[in-house]
Amino acid sequence: FIQAAKQLEGSTVTLYKMGQEGVPTVDEYIENTLEEGQTLGFDGRVVNSAWGKKLEDIVAKKHGQMAVEEDLIDIIWTDRPELSKEPVRILEFKYTGKETVDKLADVRKVMEEKGADVHLLTSLYDIAWMLNVRGNDIHCVPVVLSYLALTKEECIWFVQEEVVTEEVAAYLKENNIMAKPYNSFYEYVKTISGDATVLMNQSVVNYRICNSLPETVKVVDELDPTVFMKSKKNEVELDNTRRAHIKDAVAMCKFMYWLKTSYQSETITELSASDKLEALRAEQEHFLWPSFEPISAFGPHAAMCHYSSSEETDVILREGSLYLSDTGGNYLEGSTDITRTIALGEISHEMKVHFTNVLRGN
Repeated sequence: FIQAAKQLEGSTVTLYKMGQEGVPTVDEYIENTLEEGQTLGFDGRVVNSAWGKKLEDIVAKKHGQMAVEEDLIDIIWTDRPELSKEPVRILEFKYTGKETVDKLADVRKVMEEKGADVHLLTSLYDIAWMLNVRGNDIHCVPVVLSYLALTKEECIWFVQEEVVTEEVAAYLKENNIMAKPYNSFYEYVKTISGDATVLMNQSVVNYRICNSLPETVKVVDELDPTVFMKSKKNEVELDNTRRAHIKDAVAMCKFMYWLKTSYQSETITELSASDKLEALRAEQEHFLWPSFEPISAFGPHAAMCHYSSSEETDVILREGSLYLSDTGGNYLEGSTDITRTIALGEISHEMKVHFTNVLRGN
């Protein structure tokens, strides 16, 4: 809220502090604001189906209608960047501990138990896990922009054609996976048989996809089977997780030593400190990129929830206060996330008391 208030100052945007007394939820705001017979518009691809159905009910009360087929921003955003098309990396068995064909078989077994003919999967994390692929289409997240449809006979991966190299095509063929153009998923959904049973998580699958299904389709609305499967780590995954954390710890120990021995003799800022830590991680084998945007915060900034340093807010790290580092790394073996609060020189008694209370509370 503190950061939002600063960034919205002087704009025409009103800040609603969610969760505070007297502040409406988004649903309540829409219900209070939408007038009789009006139209509620949103891009149906960025609202999940479960929420979309709640909005349907609100609109019905007002005898209005919904417009969800268009992205109005896209119409006026003339220089909008294209979707990311980063290379696809096939993750080897030595990192996954389970072959793709076995994962597909496990999911199909659950489909059979649920009586499902088709499973629609839109969670990028789960698609990456099930197909043993990784990418770089979302900043800091090793996923590939795609959708997936699984039946008893077919596995169709809707992915941007440019990323399907000869190597990827051979891998897909070997695992009996068919690649189709990314955006054709919406047309595919319309062709699903009206008497089919579809397994999907409506809290994840977007509203437009669900609206594109034939009306007579039976929907089994449950967690994607992969959610539980990927949470149970096999021995290969456990070993790799440990390796990733050991490598990350080496970088972190070097960083803490550098910071404590250098902050008085050279100028270190929030940004230069996080850059140094990333450089130390990059020295470790199989490092890819940070696992999230680093939180590198000194003094009052460290008290803000999820502060992100910038050229406008960057400050020098000085003696007598606390520095917070909340960062992580993506390695082929796995991802890390480590937070450390570092005292630079002698700090006040009050800081020690609060730090100790938080430590004891944890």
